Amino acid sequence: MSDQQIRELDVVALTVDLPQLKLVRGQVGTVVFVYAPDVFEVEFVDDDGHAYGLTTLNASQLLRLHYKPIAA
Repeated sequence: MSDQQIRELDVVALTVDLPQLKLVRGQVGTVVFVYAPDVFEVEFVDDDGHAYGLTTLNASQLLRLHYKPIAA
């Protein structure tokens, strides 16, 4: 498994606008289910813990976020 591969519970950011879902590039969500190596269910939650979005996205629509240094 690649260290760059998106996995369940990873924090991700949108790389595209999804106006039909009222989601914009840069919004942060959590992968709650992996359907296939490049297909994910992502939940978007506000600072108060209220979900405002849940949708299936492709890896090309996401950027995995890192909270510690990783090798380039």
